Amino acid sequence: MTAAGHPVDAAGGHGIADGADAGAFLARLVRLDRGALVRLRPAGAPARTALWARLPWGVLVVRTVAGVAPGDVTVGADALLAALTEGRQELPARRDAQWRWPLPPAASRRVETLPGGELRRIAEAAAGTLRAASAHGVAGRAVGQRALRDALLDHVPVVVTPDDPPGEPVEVNQRLVQGLVRMGFLGAPGAGSGAAGAAAVQVRTAGRWVGLVGPYGATWSQTATDLAVRPSGGHPFG
Repeated sequence: MTAAGHPVDAAGGHGIADGADAGAFLARLVRLDRGALVRLRPAGAPARTALWARLPWGVLVVRTVAGVAPGDVTVGADALLAALTEGRQELPARRDAQWRWPLPPAASRRVETLPGGELRRIAEAAAGTLRAASAHGVAGRAVGQRALRDALLDHVPVVVTPDDPPGEPVEVNQRLVQGLVRMGFLGAPGAGSGAAGAAAVQVRTAGRWVGLVGPYGATWSQTATDLAVRPSGGHPFG
């Protein structure tokens, strides 16, 4: 048993079978946030592990890799990346109590499919706007980079209206788009199919959660009116 009272598998290992796949996810995550946590969970399919993390701008990201998760555990992303890079099998020190965010429900519904290339264009346009405004201001006036960044991230570049009931518009904000692109979930530019060489992306909803599901991973966020943290199962924060 750990100090938090959670059992660890007998071998004490992380169970990840494809270190290169998981390592690519973790390397991008650590570049964005050196102190990031990663939560390992069974993915619902045999010998698959879901790697969950939270980006600095408040969205969850998930990538499913080959391997058998040692239950539901949270560790430091940098520590797990180091273990994979060095070919070590042991699970890094558990940090379950530091995970404080709910996860979206397992069941979700597709409301639209978008061209991945268009989402990449939206992300690049926002990055260009931030660079230009940081250098030259807005309407000739200097604007704090943090305030400008947050305003851009809160911008809603895509609104989807489902054809079937309940039919309420679904807003896809820039936070979701940036997470999808910056975590590499569209693949390399020019690869795949669709506009600008990127595969299609599904817009999915699950209750108040909105997600973008790309070919290599997904980003999820939840509306501000439903952010209560509810314990679930053996993990402190569901």
